[in-house]
Amino acid sequence: MKCFRRVQCCRYSTERRVRVVFFLCVTQHHLFLPDKEELFQNVLTQVAEQFSRAFKINELKTEVTNRLAMLEKRVELEGMKVVEIEKCRSDIKKLREEMASRNNNHFLDDNKKLTPRRDVPSYPKYMLSQQTIDALRKPAFGLWLWESNEMLSCLEHMYHDLDLVKDFNMNPITLKRWLLCIHDNYRMNPFHNFRHCFCVTQMMYSMICLCSLQETFTQVDILILMTAAVCHDLDHPGYNNMYQINARTELAVRYNDISPLENHHCAVAFQIFSQPDCNIFSTFDPEAFKQIRQGIITLILATDMARHGEILDSFKHKVDSFDFTDEEHVTCLKMVLIKCCDISNEVRPMEVAEPWADCLLEEYFMQSDREKAEGLPVAPFMDREKVTKPTAQIGFIKFVLIPMFETVMKLFPQIEDVMVQPLRESRDRYEELKQIDDAMNEVQKKKSENLTMGKKK
Repeated sequence: MKCFRRVQCCRYSTERRVRVVFFLCVTQHHLFLPDKEELFQNVLTQVAEQFSRAFKINELKTEVTNRLAMLEKRVELEGMKVVEIEKCRSDIKKLREEMASRNNNHFLDDNKKLTPRRDVPSYPKYMLSQQTIDALRKPAFGLWLWESNEMLSCLEHMYHDLDLVKDFNMNPITLKRWLLCIHDNYRMNPFHNFRHCFCVTQMMYSMICLCSLQETFTQVDILILMTAAVCHDLDHPGYNNMYQINARTELAVRYNDISPLENHHCAVAFQIFSQPDCNIFSTFDPEAFKQIRQGIITLILATDMARHGEILDSFKHKVDSFDFTDEEHVTCLKMVLIKCCDISNEVRPMEVAEPWADCLLEEYFMQSDREKAEGLPVAPFMDREKVTKPTAQIGFIKFVLIPMFETVMKLFPQIEDVMVQPLRESRDRYEELKQIDDAMNEVQKKKSENLTMGKKK
């Protein structure tokens, strides 16, 4: 109604202006133009022009009104998108702030990460295809194309597929919250990040399936193996134990230089379990929980490579007469299994394994650069000026990976084709690359020598 009245008022005022113009024109032409017919014709022309202008103004107002209504409707429809954009901007800002303010000398600065997402009971669900489910059971599973929500869904599937959720009466929502909290407590390091957590856990899952461990282990053992794999590098700062000890960081002081990182991973894991909404062990009685806690701590502490020789030697003494009913034997095997999974990248196909080697070297170089800047000792295998990818990988595969996996193969011969043989092929490939590098270096050296001799002459 208001718009209609405004239009009417506009028309009335226009008509009044036209009448005034008409009167002035008649007067003017009456005084100065003797031809009345010409006078009348000119007046009509001017009146028509005034009406035309008036109608154009009204049309313009109508058009502007319609466009304004359309814009208001569009803003209303786009409102939710604006909210999502602002949320995305906020997330990006928080991410940048976290990266900028990360201090590797301190741990758990952001205690909020330990708080479960009470307002988000689940993550964006990825529906696993049958092809993915089948591939997930194999050591050759590809890892680089998966997003976080997809990896979370895969981890959730593993717990269900192994009957851990059903057998221990886990709350599925608690499992989701726990996995989300785990994800939030892995830092964005080049190597020791959530994707590495998923990589290690997926390899553990594939070994459980490949070696039929559910036939020889108890379900509690399977639960310990899987959960230790998920938690084994929680809140890793990207700098290894030697740096922590040499730099006398808070972690090294807290744990008396004894596996400071691994002790920290355990502490963060059980801080998360202490949250009721993340406690997947809530259905266990105190004695059973104590057993599980000790089992997980034992396995995570076993991932300290400083203990590699000690643990492997112990297993070698047991493997020829291994007894699955002997608790000490089983514990030793579980320690070796998590060690295998933790450093199993070269078991995978080359296109999956090689990027992991690049990521690890990047993390090593970050540490060695910092050690040089702080005047701390630098390990040769971490020094960007002394190490190459082939030299780094050959020694590790020949003297660490192959001996350990071949020892496990004595107990589980089925791993030879899908795990040990890929390691041998990887060793051979890196040795070929080293020969090529050596030949190129020799050519370069001779060129330099010839150039030097030429200058002397």
